[in-house]
Amino acid sequence: MASISSLGVGSGLDLNGLLGQLQEAERAKLEPIQQQVQEQEVKISAYGELQSSLSSFQDAASKLSDSSLFQGHNASVTGDAFEAAANSDAATGEYSVTVNDLATAGSLATQRVSDPTAEISSGATDLDLTFEDATLDTTVTIAADSTLEDIRDAVNADSEAAVNASIVNDGEGYRLALMSEDTGQQASITGTNFATVADQATLTDATVAQAGQDASLDVNGIAISSTTNQVEDAIQGVTLNLEQQGSGTLSVARDDDSIREAVTGFVESYNDLKETSGSLSAFNGEEGEAGALIGDNAVRTIESRLRSDLAAGVSVDGEQSLLSDVGLSMTVDGTLELDEGELDAALAEDPAAVEAYFAGNETVPGLAGRVTETAEQLTSENGALTTSLDGAENRIDSLNDRYARVEDSIEQTIDRYRTQFSQLDAMVAQMNQTSSYLTQQLSNLGGGQSGGLL
Repeated sequence: MASISSLGVGSGLDLNGLLGQLQEAERAKLEPIQQQVQEQEVKISAYGELQSSLSSFQDAASKLSDSSLFQGHNASVTGDAFEAAANSDAATGEYSVTVNDLATAGSLATQRVSDPTAEISSGATDLDLTFEDATLDTTVTIAADSTLEDIRDAVNADSEAAVNASIVNDGEGYRLALMSEDTGQQASITGTNFATVADQATLTDATVAQAGQDASLDVNGIAISSTTNQVEDAIQGVTLNLEQQGSGTLSVARDDDSIREAVTGFVESYNDLKETSGSLSAFNGEEGEAGALIGDNAVRTIESRLRSDLAAGVSVDGEQSLLSDVGLSMTVDGTLELDEGELDAALAEDPAAVEAYFAGNETVPGLAGRVTETAEQLTSENGALTTSLDGAENRIDSLNDRYARVEDSIEQTIDRYRTQFSQLDAMVAQMNQTSSYLTQQLSNLGGGQSGGLL
Protein backbone atom coordinates (compact mmCIF):
# COMPACT_ATOMS: atom_id res chain seq x y z
CA MET A 1 0.00 0.00 0.00
CA ALA A 2 1.34 3.47 -0.93
CA SER A 3 2.25 5.95 1.80
CA ILE A 4 -0.35 8.57 2.72
CA SER A 5 1.98 10.73 4.81
CA SER A 6 2.08 13.65 2.29
CA LEU A 7 -1.65 14.22 2.17
CA GLY A 8 -2.91 17.56 3.59
CA VAL A 9 0.36 19.43 3.10
CA GLY A 10 -1.15 21.74 0.52
CA SER A 11 -4.56 22.21 2.05
CA GLY A 12 -3.68 22.07 5.73
CA LEU A 13 -6.52 19.56 6.24
CA ASP A 14 -6.02 16.27 8.22
CA LEU A 15 -6.54 14.14 5.12
CA ASN A 16 -4.05 11.57 6.46
CA GLY A 17 -6.23 10.89 9.51
CA LEU A 18 -9.41 10.87 7.46
CA LEU A 19 -7.97 8.35 5.00
CA GLY A 20 -6.78 6.18 7.91
CA GLN A 21 -10.31 6.14 9.37
CA LEU A 22 -11.78 5.21 6.02
CA GLN A 23 -9.19 2.40 5.70
CA GLU A 24 -10.11 1.00 9.13
CA ALA A 25 -13.78 1.13 8.22
CA GLU A 26 -13.16 -0.74 4.98
CA ARG A 27 -10.95 -3.41 6.59
CA ALA A 28 -13.70 -4.10 9.11
CA LYS A 29 -15.34 -5.98 6.24
CA LEU A 30 -12.61 -8.65 6.65
CA GLU A 31 -13.36 -9.40 10.29
CA PRO A 32 -16.47 -11.55 9.68
CA ILE A 33 -14.50 -13.63 7.17
CA GLN A 34 -11.62 -14.09 9.62
CA GLN A 35 -14.09 -15.12 12.29
CA GLN A 36 -15.66 -17.70 9.98
CA VAL A 37 -12.21 -19.11 9.14
CA GLN A 38 -11.44 -19.44 12.85
CA GLU A 39 -14.76 -21.21 13.40
CA GLN A 40 -13.94 -23.73 10.67
CA GLU A 41 -10.44 -24.25 12.10
CA VAL A 42 -11.98 -24.99 15.49
CA LYS A 43 -14.30 -27.47 13.77
CA ILE A 44 -11.40 -29.20 12.03
CA SER A 45 -9.61 -29.54 15.35
CA ALA A 46 -12.78 -30.97 16.89
CA TYR A 47 -13.19 -33.43 14.02
CA GLY A 48 -9.60 -34.53 14.57
CA GLU A 49 -10.29 -35.13 18.26
CA LEU A 50 -13.43 -37.09 17.40
CA GLN A 51 -11.59 -39.11 14.76
CA SER A 52 -8.83 -40.00 17.23
CA SER A 53 -11.37 -41.18 19.79
CA LEU A 54 -13.24 -43.19 17.16
CA SER A 55 -9.98 -44.78 16.00
CA SER A 56 -9.16 -45.85 19.58
CA PHE A 57 -12.59 -47.45 19.88
CA GLN A 58 -12.08 -49.17 16.53
CA ASP A 59 -8.77 -50.64 17.76
CA ALA A 60 -10.42 -51.93 20.93
CA ALA A 61 -13.23 -53.50 18.92
CA SER A 62 -10.75 -55.12 16.53
CA LYS A 63 -9.12 -56.98 19.43
CA LEU A 64 -12.48 -58.44 20.44
CA SER A 65 -13.32 -59.43 16.87
CA ASP A 66 -10.23 -61.69 16.69
CA SER A 67 -11.35 -65.23 17.54
CA SER A 68 -7.81 -66.18 18.61
CA LEU A 69 -8.31 -63.99 21.70
CA PHE A 70 -10.88 -66.49 22.99
CA GLN A 71 -8.71 -69.51 22.25
CA GLY A 72 -5.64 -68.40 24.18
CA HIS A 73 -4.41 -70.27 27.22
CA ASN A 74 -2.31 -69.45 30.26
CA ALA A 75 0.31 -71.78 31.70
CA SER A 76 1.11 -71.40 35.39
CA VAL A 77 3.95 -73.29 37.04
CA THR A 78 4.81 -74.13 40.64
CA GLY A 79 8.48 -74.71 41.43
CA ASP A 80 11.70 -73.62 39.73
CA ALA A 81 12.49 -76.71 37.65
CA PHE A 82 10.89 -75.42 34.44
CA GLU A 83 8.90 -72.65 32.80
CA ALA A 84 6.04 -73.10 30.34
CA ALA A 85 4.09 -71.29 27.64
CA ALA A 86 0.79 -72.41 26.12
CA ASN A 87 -0.78 -71.63 22.73
CA SER A 88 -4.31 -71.89 21.39
CA ASP A 89 -3.94 -75.66 20.79
CA ALA A 90 -3.22 -76.40 24.44
CA ALA A 91 -5.55 -78.69 26.35
CA THR A 92 -6.68 -77.38 29.71
CA GLY A 93 -5.63 -79.46 32.66
CA GLU A 94 -3.05 -80.00 35.37
CA TYR A 95 0.21 -81.88 34.86
CA SER A 96 2.94 -83.16 37.17
CA VAL A 97 6.39 -82.60 35.65
CA THR A 98 9.72 -83.93 36.97
CA VAL A 99 12.99 -82.82 35.36
CA ASN A 100 15.55 -85.60 35.80
CA ASP A 101 18.40 -84.31 33.61
CA LEU A 102 19.04 -81.23 31.52
CA ALA A 103 20.28 -81.50 27.95
CA THR A 104 23.96 -80.62 27.61
CA ALA A 105 26.31 -80.12 24.69
CA GLY A 106 29.24 -82.45 24.06
CA SER A 107 32.81 -81.17 24.21
CA LEU A 108 36.28 -82.25 23.26
CA ALA A 109 39.65 -80.81 24.28
CA THR A 110 42.71 -81.75 22.18
CA GLN A 111 46.18 -82.63 23.44
CA ARG A 112 48.26 -79.82 24.92
CA VAL A 113 50.71 -77.59 23.07
CA SER A 114 53.16 -75.35 24.87
CA ASP A 115 52.64 -72.13 22.89
CA PRO A 116 49.35 -71.09 21.23
CA THR A 117 51.20 -68.64 18.96
CA ALA A 118 53.82 -71.08 17.65
CA GLU A 119 53.44 -72.62 14.20
CA ILE A 120 52.33 -76.24 14.60
CA SER A 121 51.11 -77.18 11.12
CA SER A 122 53.80 -77.74 8.47
CA GLY A 123 51.53 -77.76 5.44
CA ALA A 124 47.97 -77.04 4.36
CA THR A 125 45.68 -79.82 5.58
CA ASP A 126 42.20 -80.62 6.86
CA LEU A 127 41.03 -80.88 10.46
CA ASP A 128 38.49 -83.71 10.61
CA LEU A 129 35.62 -83.38 13.10
CA THR A 130 33.53 -86.45 13.88
CA PHE A 131 30.24 -86.60 15.78
CA GLU A 132 27.95 -89.15 17.33
CA ASP A 133 25.58 -88.33 14.48
CA ALA A 134 27.69 -89.06 11.40
CA THR A 135 25.67 -86.66 9.28
CA LEU A 136 27.38 -83.84 11.20
CA ASP A 137 30.91 -84.98 10.32
CA THR A 138 32.88 -82.28 8.52
CA THR A 139 36.38 -81.06 7.69
CA VAL A 140 37.91 -77.63 8.24
CA THR A 141 40.66 -76.38 5.94
CA ILE A 142 43.81 -75.47 7.85
CA ALA A 143 46.46 -73.30 6.18
CA ALA A 144 50.15 -74.16 6.25
CA ASP A 145 52.19 -72.85 9.19
CA SER A 146 49.05 -72.34 11.30
CA THR A 147 49.23 -71.74 15.04
CA LEU A 148 46.76 -73.06 17.60
CA GLU A 149 45.08 -69.66 17.46
CA ASP A 150 44.86 -69.88 13.65
CA ILE A 151 43.24 -73.32 13.90
CA ARG A 152 40.71 -71.96 16.41
CA ASP A 153 39.85 -69.09 14.08
CA ALA A 154 39.51 -71.38 11.08
CA VAL A 155 37.04 -73.61 12.93
CA ASN A 156 34.92 -70.66 14.07
CA ALA A 157 34.90 -69.22 10.55
CA ASP A 158 33.53 -72.47 9.06
CA SER A 159 29.72 -72.39 9.16
CA GLU A 160 29.55 -76.17 8.64
CA ALA A 161 31.75 -77.04 11.61
CA ALA A 162 28.82 -77.44 14.11
CA VAL A 163 31.15 -76.58 17.01
CA ASN A 164 32.48 -73.48 18.73
CA ALA A 165 36.23 -73.40 19.25
CA SER A 166 38.25 -71.75 22.00
CA ILE A 167 41.67 -72.14 23.64
CA VAL A 168 41.90 -73.39 27.22
CA ASN A 169 44.96 -73.11 29.45
CA ASP A 170 44.81 -75.99 31.93
CA GLY A 171 47.91 -74.81 33.80
CA GLU A 172 50.28 -77.15 32.00
CA GLY A 173 49.63 -76.16 28.41
CA TYR A 174 47.08 -75.00 25.86
CA ARG A 175 44.31 -77.12 24.40
CA LEU A 176 41.92 -76.51 21.50
CA ALA A 177 38.48 -76.82 23.12
CA LEU A 178 35.57 -77.75 20.83
CA MET A 179 31.98 -77.40 22.09
CA SER A 180 29.05 -78.76 20.07
CA GLU A 181 26.67 -76.04 18.96
CA ASP A 182 23.63 -78.19 19.75
CA THR A 183 22.77 -80.05 22.92
CA GLY A 184 21.99 -83.74 23.10
CA GLN A 185 23.85 -86.99 22.77
CA GLN A 186 23.63 -87.24 18.97
CA ALA A 187 25.21 -83.78 18.51
CA SER A 188 28.28 -84.73 20.60
CA ILE A 189 31.69 -84.27 19.02
CA THR A 190 33.59 -87.52 19.43
CA GLY A 191 36.99 -87.06 17.80
CA THR A 192 39.48 -85.12 15.65
CA ASN A 193 42.73 -85.73 13.80
CA PHE A 194 44.40 -82.85 15.65
CA ALA A 195 47.59 -84.84 16.22
CA THR A 196 48.01 -85.23 12.46
CA VAL A 197 47.34 -81.55 11.78
CA ALA A 198 49.74 -80.35 14.52
CA ASP A 199 52.69 -82.28 13.08
CA GLN A 200 55.27 -79.68 14.19
CA ALA A 201 54.16 -79.57 17.83
CA THR A 202 55.14 -81.70 20.77
CA LEU A 203 51.78 -82.87 22.11
CA THR A 204 51.32 -83.90 25.72
CA ASP A 205 48.53 -85.63 27.62
CA ALA A 206 45.49 -87.06 25.81
CA THR A 207 42.29 -85.83 24.28
CA VAL A 208 39.58 -85.11 26.86
CA ALA A 209 36.03 -85.76 25.61
CA GLN A 210 32.70 -85.35 27.32
CA ALA A 211 29.57 -86.65 25.62
CA GLY A 212 26.48 -84.54 25.30
CA GLN A 213 23.35 -85.55 27.15
CA ASP A 214 19.67 -85.60 26.26
CA ALA A 215 17.17 -83.99 28.59
CA SER A 216 15.11 -86.46 30.62
CA LEU A 217 11.76 -85.68 32.23
CA ASP A 218 8.53 -87.31 33.37
CA VAL A 219 5.10 -85.86 32.61
CA ASN A 220 2.37 -87.45 34.72
CA GLY A 221 4.69 -90.47 35.08
CA ILE A 222 5.45 -90.79 31.35
CA ALA A 223 9.17 -90.75 30.54
CA ILE A 224 10.19 -88.24 27.88
CA SER A 225 13.59 -87.41 26.38
CA SER A 226 14.59 -84.37 24.38
CA THR A 227 17.79 -83.29 22.65
CA THR A 228 17.19 -79.71 23.89
CA ASN A 229 15.95 -78.09 27.08
CA GLN A 230 13.08 -76.55 25.13
CA VAL A 231 10.54 -79.34 24.93
CA GLU A 232 7.63 -78.79 22.56
CA ASP A 233 4.38 -80.74 22.41
CA ALA A 234 5.27 -83.25 25.10
CA ILE A 235 2.05 -81.69 26.32
CA GLN A 236 -0.21 -80.60 23.45
CA GLY A 237 0.17 -76.89 22.71
CA VAL A 238 2.68 -76.36 25.53
CA THR A 239 6.37 -75.52 25.37
CA LEU A 240 8.44 -76.47 28.41
CA ASN A 241 11.72 -74.66 29.11
CA LEU A 242 13.74 -76.86 31.46
CA GLU A 243 15.77 -74.89 34.02
CA GLN A 244 17.10 -77.39 36.59
CA GLN A 245 16.48 -80.78 38.11
CA GLY A 246 13.35 -80.91 40.23
CA SER A 247 9.58 -81.28 40.17
CA GLY A 248 6.68 -78.95 39.67
CA THR A 249 3.05 -78.68 38.65
CA LEU A 250 1.83 -77.17 35.39
CA SER A 251 -1.70 -75.80 35.15
CA VAL A 252 -3.15 -74.91 31.72
CA ALA A 253 -6.31 -72.82 31.66
CA ARG A 254 -8.20 -70.60 29.25
CA ASP A 255 -6.79 -67.06 29.24
CA ASP A 256 -9.84 -65.31 30.70
CA ASP A 257 -7.71 -62.40 31.89
CA SER A 258 -6.95 -61.32 28.32
CA ILE A 259 -10.63 -61.64 27.36
CA ARG A 260 -11.70 -59.59 30.37
CA GLU A 261 -9.04 -56.98 29.61
CA ALA A 262 -10.22 -56.71 25.98
CA VAL A 263 -13.87 -56.32 27.00
CA THR A 264 -12.93 -53.69 29.59
CA GLY A 265 -10.91 -51.82 26.96
CA PHE A 266 -13.88 -51.97 24.60
CA VAL A 267 -16.18 -50.47 27.22
CA GLU A 268 -13.74 -47.75 28.27
CA SER A 269 -12.93 -46.69 24.71
CA TYR A 270 -16.62 -46.50 23.81
CA ASN A 271 -17.34 -44.39 26.87
CA ASP A 272 -14.38 -42.13 26.02
CA LEU A 273 -15.82 -41.68 22.53
CA LYS A 274 -19.23 -40.90 24.01
CA GLU A 275 -17.69 -38.33 26.36
CA THR A 276 -15.70 -36.74 23.53
CA SER A 277 -18.67 -36.43 21.19
CA GLY A 278 -20.81 -35.14 24.06
CA SER A 279 -18.38 -32.41 25.07
CA LEU A 280 -17.90 -31.31 21.45
CA SER A 281 -21.62 -31.04 20.77
CA ALA A 282 -22.91 -29.74 24.12
CA PHE A 283 -24.01 -26.24 25.16
CA ASN A 284 -22.68 -24.87 28.43
CA GLY A 285 -25.55 -22.82 29.82
CA GLU A 286 -23.55 -21.37 32.71
CA GLU A 287 -20.81 -19.99 30.49
CA GLY A 288 -22.99 -19.47 27.47
CA GLU A 289 -20.59 -21.42 25.25
CA ALA A 290 -21.53 -23.93 22.57
CA GLY A 291 -19.41 -26.94 21.62
CA ALA A 292 -17.54 -26.73 18.34
CA LEU A 293 -19.74 -29.46 16.83
CA ILE A 294 -23.10 -28.61 18.37
CA GLY A 295 -25.84 -29.82 16.05
CA ASP A 296 -23.24 -31.39 13.74
CA ASN A 297 -24.49 -34.13 11.44
CA ALA A 298 -21.31 -36.23 11.72
CA VAL A 299 -21.64 -36.44 15.51
CA ARG A 300 -25.30 -37.44 15.28
CA THR A 301 -24.51 -40.08 12.66
CA ILE A 302 -21.65 -41.62 14.68
CA GLU A 303 -23.68 -41.78 17.89
CA SER A 304 -26.77 -43.13 16.15
CA ARG A 305 -25.05 -45.87 14.20
CA LEU A 306 -22.91 -47.13 17.08
CA ARG A 307 -25.85 -47.07 19.49
CA SER A 308 -27.85 -49.08 16.95
CA ASP A 309 -25.02 -51.62 16.62
CA LEU A 310 -24.79 -52.07 20.37
CA ALA A 311 -28.51 -52.39 20.89
CA ALA A 312 -29.00 -54.99 18.15
CA GLY A 313 -28.54 -58.62 19.07
CA VAL A 314 -26.08 -61.03 17.49
CA SER A 315 -27.38 -64.24 15.96
CA VAL A 316 -24.79 -66.97 15.33
CA ASP A 317 -25.83 -70.52 14.45
CA GLY A 318 -29.40 -69.72 15.43
CA GLU A 319 -28.47 -68.46 18.89
CA GLN A 320 -29.49 -64.87 19.65
CA SER A 321 -27.36 -62.98 22.17
CA LEU A 322 -27.64 -59.52 23.71
CA LEU A 323 -25.37 -57.18 25.67
CA SER A 324 -26.78 -58.47 28.93
CA ASP A 325 -25.70 -62.02 28.12
CA VAL A 326 -22.03 -61.03 28.48
CA GLY A 327 -22.41 -58.69 31.47
CA LEU A 328 -22.82 -55.46 29.49
CA SER A 329 -25.58 -52.86 29.76
CA MET A 330 -26.39 -49.44 28.34
CA THR A 331 -26.91 -46.79 31.03
CA VAL A 332 -29.39 -43.90 30.88
CA ASP A 333 -26.67 -41.50 29.74
CA GLY A 334 -25.78 -43.73 26.79
CA THR A 335 -22.52 -45.14 28.18
CA LEU A 336 -21.66 -48.82 28.53
CA GLU A 337 -21.30 -50.56 31.87
CA LEU A 338 -19.58 -53.91 32.54
CA ASP A 339 -20.45 -56.34 35.30
CA GLU A 340 -17.27 -58.42 35.54
CA GLY A 341 -19.01 -61.03 37.69
CA GLU A 342 -21.60 -61.67 34.98
CA LEU A 343 -18.89 -61.78 32.30
CA ASP A 344 -16.89 -64.32 34.33
CA ALA A 345 -20.02 -66.40 34.80
CA ALA A 346 -20.73 -66.34 31.05
CA LEU A 347 -17.14 -67.40 30.30
CA ALA A 348 -17.35 -70.23 32.80
CA GLU A 349 -20.76 -71.45 31.61
CA ASP A 350 -20.44 -71.12 27.82
CA PRO A 351 -17.18 -69.58 26.55
CA ALA A 352 -18.09 -70.46 22.96
CA ALA A 353 -21.21 -68.28 23.22
CA VAL A 354 -19.14 -65.33 24.47
CA GLU A 355 -16.74 -65.79 21.57
CA ALA A 356 -19.64 -66.00 19.11
CA TYR A 357 -21.20 -62.81 20.47
CA PHE A 358 -18.06 -60.71 20.15
CA ALA A 359 -16.17 -62.39 17.29
CA GLY A 360 -18.95 -64.09 15.31
CA ASN A 361 -17.91 -66.71 12.78
CA GLU A 362 -16.79 -66.90 9.15
CA THR A 363 -20.17 -65.79 7.81
CA VAL A 364 -21.67 -63.64 10.58
CA PRO A 365 -19.73 -60.82 12.26
CA GLY A 366 -20.05 -60.53 16.03
CA LEU A 367 -20.69 -57.29 17.87
CA ALA A 368 -17.03 -56.26 17.74
CA GLY A 369 -16.79 -56.99 14.02
CA ARG A 370 -19.98 -55.05 13.36
CA VAL A 371 -18.88 -51.87 15.16
CA THR A 372 -15.41 -52.16 13.59
CA GLU A 373 -17.05 -52.19 10.15
CA THR A 374 -19.20 -49.21 11.12
CA ALA A 375 -16.16 -47.25 12.30
CA GLU A 376 -14.37 -48.03 9.04
CA GLN A 377 -17.35 -46.77 7.05
CA LEU A 378 -17.59 -43.57 9.08
CA THR A 379 -13.92 -42.78 8.46
CA SER A 380 -13.83 -43.97 4.84
CA GLU A 381 -13.46 -41.57 1.92
CA ASN A 382 -17.23 -41.05 1.69
CA GLY A 383 -17.93 -41.55 5.39
CA ALA A 384 -19.79 -39.02 7.51
CA LEU A 385 -16.74 -37.92 9.48
CA THR A 386 -14.42 -37.64 6.48
CA THR A 387 -17.05 -35.78 4.47
CA SER A 388 -17.60 -33.27 7.26
CA LEU A 389 -13.86 -32.77 7.70
CA ASP A 390 -13.38 -32.24 3.96
CA GLY A 391 -16.31 -29.81 3.96
CA ALA A 392 -14.70 -27.70 6.68
CA GLU A 393 -11.37 -27.64 4.84
CA ASN A 394 -13.07 -26.68 1.57
CA ARG A 395 -14.99 -23.95 3.41
CA ILE A 396 -11.70 -22.48 4.66
CA ASP A 397 -10.31 -22.50 1.13
CA SER A 398 -13.42 -20.68 -0.09
CA LEU A 399 -13.24 -18.14 2.74
CA ASN A 400 -9.56 -17.50 2.05
CA ASP A 401 -10.38 -16.83 -1.59
CA ARG A 402 -13.15 -14.47 -0.52
CA TYR A 403 -10.81 -12.74 1.94
CA ALA A 404 -8.30 -12.14 -0.84
CA ARG A 405 -11.00 -10.70 -3.12
CA VAL A 406 -12.36 -8.37 -0.44
CA GLU A 407 -8.84 -7.28 0.47
CA ASP A 408 -8.14 -6.43 -3.18
CA SER A 409 -11.41 -4.48 -3.34
CA ILE A 410 -10.45 -2.54 -0.18
CA GLU A 411 -7.06 -1.67 -1.67
CA GLN A 412 -8.72 -0.37 -4.79
CA THR A 413 -11.17 1.70 -2.76
CA ILE A 414 -8.42 3.21 -0.61
CA ASP A 415 -6.38 3.97 -3.73
CA ARG A 416 -9.41 5.79 -5.16
CA TYR A 417 -9.86 7.78 -1.95
CA ARG A 418 -6.17 8.66 -1.96
CA THR A 419 -6.40 9.95 -5.51
CA GLN A 420 -9.49 12.00 -4.68
CA PHE A 421 -7.88 13.38 -1.53
CA SER A 422 -4.76 14.32 -3.48
CA GLN A 423 -6.94 16.17 -5.99
CA LEU A 424 -8.82 17.84 -3.14
CA ASP A 425 -5.55 18.80 -1.47
CA ALA A 426 -4.28 20.39 -4.69
CA MET A 427 -7.57 22.17 -5.31
CA VAL A 428 -7.77 23.63 -1.81
CA ALA A 429 -4.12 24.64 -2.02
CA GLN A 430 -4.83 26.43 -5.30
CA MET A 431 -7.90 28.12 -3.87
CA ASN A 432 -5.88 29.24 -0.85
CA GLN A 433 -3.28 30.74 -3.17
CA THR A 434 -6.00 32.53 -5.19
CA SER A 435 -7.60 33.81 -2.02
CA SER A 436 -4.29 35.15 -0.77
CA TYR A 437 -3.62 36.87 -4.10
CA LEU A 438 -7.05 38.50 -4.21
CA THR A 439 -6.74 39.64 -0.63
CA GLN A 440 -3.39 41.21 -1.41
CA GLN A 441 -4.71 42.94 -4.55
CA LEU A 442 -7.74 44.28 -2.77
CA SER A 443 -5.52 45.54 0.00
CA ASN A 444 -3.31 47.34 -2.47
CA LEU A 445 -6.30 48.74 -4.32
CA GLY A 446 -7.79 50.16 -1.13
CA GLY A 447 -4.50 51.93 -0.19
CA GLY A 448 -4.21 53.71 -3.57
CA GLN A 449 -7.74 55.17 -3.43
CA SER A 450 -7.11 56.58 0.03
CA GLY A 451 -4.04 58.57 -1.16
CA GLY A 452 -6.03 60.17 -4.08
CA LEU A 453 -8.74 61.49 -1.86
CA LEU A 454 -6.33 63.17 0.45
